[in-house]
Amino acid sequence: MNLSTPLTRPSLHEELVTRLRQAIVEGSLEPGAKVPERELCENLGVSRTPLREALKVLANEGLVILQSNRGARISKVTMEELEHAFPVIAVLEGLAGELACDLASDTEIAQIVARHNDMFRHYEAGDRPAYFQANHDIHAALMAAARNDVLAQHYAMLSSRVERARLLANVSDSRWAEAVEEHRGIVKAIEARDGALLSALLRTHLNNKLAALKKALS
Repeated sequence: MNLSTPLTRPSLHEELVTRLRQAIVEGSLEPGAKVPERELCENLGVSRTPLREALKVLANEGLVILQSNRGARISKVTMEELEHAFPVIAVLEGLAGELACDLASDTEIAQIVARHNDMFRHYEAGDRPAYFQANHDIHAALMAAARNDVLAQHYAMLSSRVERARLLANVSDSRWAEAVEEHRGIVKAIEARDGALLSALLRTHLNNKLAALKKALS
């Protein structure tokens, strides 16, 4: 994540939060490390005030720990956090799947299927970064197609924690293959607009992902 290019002024707060969140999720700002406020201010071209406002948002998301008179630290990924977060995310994704099957346009369904096809190609090529980006885009597109802002807001807050854990863990090739097969079922349910089946498959997919992360991080 690029933390050395100055920010543009429009939507400064949103862009700053997004960049910092991505840096944490991708590991550029490592778990347990102190947030280098002075360095970030210089690199991003912002003052301490907007930076600290952005850190407050990330603290609410559980990515940052604010310490009185001692700045802020990047939170660590814990098993307890994952065990608490995954069941909630599974329910949110399951609901999003049901709503998307009812509310998504044919164009949106086609775009989600196309993203799946891209993801399968990245898997065949062994390109993990591209695969994970396509995977992220698929889940984001499903959430957008659900047409529920409250659902999307809660999902966004939790999903960054899960994505960070996934990138920190070295998930096995066998689990990667299993995840791809799970997505083949997911895309068939999307094409059929079978909300009940899609919801069940998404919840199972998340539960299996949790089990794999626990194994990889143990």
